[in-house]
Amino acid sequence: MPTSRSSFTSPGAGGGTPKLSAQGFPLRRELIVITRPEAEVRARAEGVTSLAGIDTAPLTSLLETAGASMRPLFGVTEERLKAEAATMPSVPGTIAPHLGVYYHVEAPDERLDSLAEQLRTHAVVEAAYVKPPAELAFAAIVEPLPELAYGINEMQPAPQEAPLVTPDFTARQIFLDPAPVGVDARYAWTLPGGRGAGVRVFDCEWNWNFAHEDLLQNQGGCVVGTPIADDNHGTAVQGIICGDRNVFGITGIAPDAFFYGAAFNPIPTAQAIRGAADRLREGDIILLEIHRAGPRFNFTAPQGQRGFIAIEWWPDDFDAIRYAINKGIIVVEAAGNGAENLDDPIYSVRPAGFPATWTNPFNRNNRDSGAIVVGAGAPPPGTHGRNWGPDRSRLDFSNYGALIDAQGWGREVTTTGYGDLQGGGNKNQYYSDMFSGTSSASPIVVGTLASTQGVLKAYGRIPLSPARAREVLRATGSPQQDGPAGPRTQRIGNRPNLRQIIPLVLQKANWIGVQFTGTLQPNQTKTWFTFRWPAHWHVLWSVVPITPKLGAPEIKWNVAVERSEDRYLTYWITITNLTNVPVNIEGRYAVLGW
Repeated sequence: MPTSRSSFTSPGAGGGTPKLSAQGFPLRRELIVITRPEAEVRARAEGVTSLAGIDTAPLTSLLETAGASMRPLFGVTEERLKAEAATMPSVPGTIAPHLGVYYHVEAPDERLDSLAEQLRTHAVVEAAYVKPPAELAFAAIVEPLPELAYGINEMQPAPQEAPLVTPDFTARQIFLDPAPVGVDARYAWTLPGGRGAGVRVFDCEWNWNFAHEDLLQNQGGCVVGTPIADDNHGTAVQGIICGDRNVFGITGIAPDAFFYGAAFNPIPTAQAIRGAADRLREGDIILLEIHRAGPRFNFTAPQGQRGFIAIEWWPDDFDAIRYAINKGIIVVEAAGNGAENLDDPIYSVRPAGFPATWTNPFNRNNRDSGAIVVGAGAPPPGTHGRNWGPDRSRLDFSNYGALIDAQGWGREVTTTGYGDLQGGGNKNQYYSDMFSGTSSASPIVVGTLASTQGVLKAYGRIPLSPARAREVLRATGSPQQDGPAGPRTQRIGNRPNLRQIIPLVLQKANWIGVQFTGTLQPNQTKTWFTFRWPAHWHVLWSVVPITPKLGAPEIKWNVAVERSEDRYLTYWITITNLTNVPVNIEGRYAVLGW
């Protein structure tokens, strides 16, 4: 059984050299400050000021005494972020992200906790909190089922040298096969666009091997942050999503999709997410391959990665995700490998330092990041000679709860990297049979979505919105099953099925009808509204008088549209009677398809 750290209560410096994990990843805590919007704070190298005239000298003095610096979290000036916020699409029912009030404070790690407490006493500060390090999935889960416990992604390369030509491993990629065992990527490949052409994907983590023999096509390298440390994890993720189409090695679910990396080094996680979002278009995809220690063990890791949770629980990461969602970008987020029930009341307890307005995002009735959250399910028994329980049952390490939208294979994923399937001395020829965790599950869902978006593009249809993508995943797929780690009521969702998804999103329908009738008094103007129309429908409205009157127009109208929720529209139809007698009207709609 691999070893793991006992704690990271002091993992390194926010402003110095952080300690590293066994895989070489920086274990860097982050001190985040949220200022009061009305204070109009500006943080520069020379100090902190307030355009509202609030005295910030004590704050500047505190930072200087602590050897700390405070900079805008998202890497650009407050003015630019404020201007962007004013033009960003917002979704009613959610709080539009105001990224200009977030700051990152760099200071020696041993001072971060006390510094956060002191920062919260200042007039311009609304919140100040310390985030535990973001991590990939590596450590073993030894509870609650020791008989299933097995290290996650700690494979070592086989010593034998690779053959001159790498064999074809695609038969071992059973997750590509028809449902229920796979997502049926092979069906999608028979359709125009089914390999993900025209779709861009950003993977947010730490490193990738872009020189791997099976990852040379359709990739743009790391363009946000600086890659660091072991590259096996990112290499495995890339292979699942868009491994090259050729006659050797593996093939990704969406090999024609274009892949980029965004590294959480040396920048904070929220800044990397925003950096990725700013380089994508509506309908593209961001994958978040990280999790953090949550409140179960007071934000420490005494039991490996037990208690680790999805990163949207922290306010700055939530708003960074929401920023991407409001741009129409799909965000897929690993649920985490903490074996946690995300419906537990512990996640509704506001931690010290969080804003007073914070509510638990794991309960979407409070607020919704818009991300698609992915759990880890068991592969079919006997895959690669191992048995992890009934197919699609929850694996013991996977977080679960109402938040989870879909599952992917959490064990036995054949992909690039690590070298346990094919090793030797050249890592550009490494392949694995054992990539695991919500880390392997999440890119399977990303590949499925990239394939779907590619088909929609090829057919000239609008891409799935984040909300529609989530809705489709929840409405289709191979259902979760009971297993030794827990019953299906411990929700990790369905395994996607492209043979169901693609016909659903391509279906066309059109119909007409009368939505409302009414009477307008002489020269009266009146507004009707009609709500919960699916946002992906194409709808035309017309209003006609049903009271005959010759000689001149009787009415005029206009239609305004409200995005009342991520998934639904409200139409506001204002009608004016142009005559001096009452006029009866009816409002007609025509759904042209979607």
